Parts: sequence; structure tokens; C-alpha cells
Amino acid sequence: MALWLPMAIPTFMPMTIPTDIYAFTLPLLDGGSISFEPFKGKYLILVNVASECGFTPQYRQLQELYSQYSDQVQVIGLPCNDFGGQEPGSPEEILSFCDQRYQVTFPLTEKVNITTQPVHSLYSWLTRKEYNGVRDFPVTWNFTKFLISPEGIWLGGYGPTVSPFADEILQKTGITSP
Repeated sequence: MALWLPMAIPTFMPMTIPTDIYAFTLPLLDGGSISFEPFKGKYLILVNVASECGFTPQYRQLQELYSQYSDQVQVIGLPCNDFGGQEPGSPEEILSFCDQRYQVTFPLTEKVNITTQPVHSLYSWLTRKEYNGVRDFPVTWNFTKFLISPEGIWLGGYGPTVSPFADEILQKTGITSP
């Protein structure tokens, strides 16, 4: 008589991706959380950031944009270590670096995965047409920017070489170049 032993069968929960950008809430580096719901009526610029990247000086431009136009635009930084291991720091180290080097006051979330599993659901929404309803836009490196309209519509993805003050971004927000 054979002995029957039950085997654990892994169950996979399908990843739920909201269809509405305002349904997202993310943990912040400082221990709080940020809901996108209060930003209805403002443009959102979502940027994957890294402290040890050649594009890291864009923190200065992102902070300038946030400081000058926070009534119109909300900047949110999303640290990510997926590209060249360029964000290896702890939450405390990232916050300290951003404060001391660039005086960053816009929100910084906890680290997110963009290309490594599990991919953060926000980045599934930002990069895949099936979720954002507009187009696919893969993230290829740190400081890729996504622009969302005040109505929550995906307006564009911009590679790391595109400045936060690029005409192609500012024209969509109605901001005139500084």
C-alpha cells in the first residue's frame, strides 16, 4: 500500500492593477504613505530615481519644478535599484542624501521594482497600455518620467535624457519655461 502525502500546490494570486491612477497608495521612505487621490486636479510627474546615477543631478530640476509649480504639478520620486544597482541605500541614507545634496522636499516612496519581480503594480500601470489605456512605455534606466493629467490620464513617458523642464513636458502642463 502506497503512502499518500499531500503536496503543497502553490497558488498564485493574480496581480490586481487599478485602472485608475488615483487608486494607488504607496509607502514613503519616511514611514508614512502617499495616496494619489488628493492630487486630482494636478499634473503628476512620477520619476524612478537613484542616488548613484549620472542623471542624479535631475533631482535639482525636479525640486525646482516642485517648488515653483506645486500648485499645478505634484512630483513623486520612486527610488529604484533595478538599473545598475544605483540606489543601494537604506531609506535613511536615501533621505539624507536627497536632503543634504538637493534639498528635496517632494515625496519619495519606498523603493520599487520596475524590471525585477515582483514588478510594482504602479509601474505595470505606467508602462503597459492594457492598464493605462494609452500606450506601452518601457523604463530603460533611472530618471524615466511619466506625466499624468489632472484627470488621471496618462499623457506621456520621457526617457532619462529628457529634462523635467523639457518643452515637451511643460507644454502639456501649461507651464512656461523658467
